[in-house]
Amino acid sequence: MSEIRTISDESLAQAVEIVRDGGLIVIPTDTVYGVACDPRNIEAIRKVFAAKQRPKYKSLQVLLPSIESMEKLHLDLPVPLNRLSAMFMPGAFSPIAVADDDCTLATVRTDPATGKVTQGVRIPNSTAALRVLRATGPLAATSANRSGDESAQTVDEAVQALGDAVDLYLDGGATPGHVASTVVAADPHGRDGIAILREGVIHEPVIRKALTLNGGALGV
Repeated sequence: MSEIRTISDESLAQAVEIVRDGGLIVIPTDTVYGVACDPRNIEAIRKVFAAKQRPKYKSLQVLLPSIESMEKLHLDLPVPLNRLSAMFMPGAFSPIAVADDDCTLATVRTDPATGKVTQGVRIPNSTAALRVLRATGPLAATSANRSGDESAQTVDEAVQALGDAVDLYLDGGATPGHVASTVVAADPHGRDGIAILREGVIHEPVIRKALTLNGGALGV
């Protein structure tokens, strides 16, 4: 049976235990509510896909408590995403990192064009989300809604969408809106050396203007 709890030391301890045991939690972010699990646990990841009825070809992001977490996960941001991340993270910016051979995340995907193993990452600009992530560590996550439906802005909307498929809902109040983060990949053949895979809170012109204004420093 699912529980809905406000974020506290007690509920965070419960969240840590659930994640460790392969369960699912829902957390607030700076964009929408997300359903999350241990990014190294393939069975937990399958539960996320089943709860959302999410197509298998779609990937999951990994939410991080800090940029330093990337190194521990053996992830690296290629140019110019490393410099863009310094400008837009924490925030609604989701760059596609490259994983090295020591990466143990079960959420990585292989880019068919380059053969590189990649992982979308994000650091939410949310006190509540970062409090959760500092307790649990990095989490594999995606929006807490049925695939194709509107993203959840409140914990009640997340409960209506996912019900008892989630073990614990952490209520951090309403998020700013229903729009998700902007996903950006490095693309040496693309305009400005990037590809906008999903336009979200940060609009494409803002990203491209940042590259144009800081072209020399960004190395593009």
